[in-house]
Amino acid sequence: MTRSTLCAAALLGLFWAAPVLAADPKPDASINTKAVEANVTLDARIKADAPLAAYCLADGKKWIDKNAADAAKERKEDPETFRDGKWSFERRYSIRSVVADRYVSILRDDYMDTRAAHPNSDVNTILWDKAAAKPISIRPFFTDTADNGPTMKAMLNAVITSLKAEKKKRDATETATAEWFKGLEPKLLKIGAVTLAPSTEAGKSSGLTFHYPPYAVGPYAEGQYVAFVPWETLKPYLSPEGQAIFGGARPKGDAEDQ
Repeated sequence: MTRSTLCAAALLGLFWAAPVLAADPKPDASINTKAVEANVTLDARIKADAPLAAYCLADGKKWIDKNAADAAKERKEDPETFRDGKWSFERRYSIRSVVADRYVSILRDDYMDTRAAHPNSDVNTILWDKAAAKPISIRPFFTDTADNGPTMKAMLNAVITSLKAEKKKRDATETATAEWFKGLEPKLLKIGAVTLAPSTEAGKSSGLTFHYPPYAVGPYAEGQYVAFVPWETLKPYLSPEGQAIFGGARPKGDAEDQ
């Protein structure tokens, strides 16, 4: 295992290992039973938008209710698996970008500890349309997003190019192989969780960022990955809506934070 790989694993563990501390925001929903402790937290900017907050909170409550039911069932069937403690879950919703004062990209980060070999994490995204007050996909920004079509193929090629570059930075080129990328397909539901990247140009997005949890495109020790696809790469496939929201460049700080 390379030094950069060990660092990625350590950072992942540091981010999630500790329970919610007094200085952390109070959870917006929680469950604490003999089998499970689960929390959901929304960031302040989400809570400032009532429809968005209601959607995220309902989504989060559904998640902790399901995990509580699963834990209760497991504890009843095999109480020995809980000898080291109850299961623990945490979900955090945070705003990644706001584009054209309308499209809000949200990261949904999960931590799960079911007393297996090690805790795990997951990441997913929500794209919220403030004007319609509902979640949407990125379809309106492109002329065509058919499975295996030219847009999706170009998008996937750019994603893999970005992932390979990131693996090179981490000295993890031994996993920059087709075997690790085989789970990605030129389909909106198979290419990865997507957000609109912020831009140096106010009100615009500099492109798409795709977010991958551990195991998705590399071993657990490498942690999460983010692939960036600049809008210029996708310019031939943009719809009028897409042409209106994309522009500028990715801020340096955004790339460094991923």
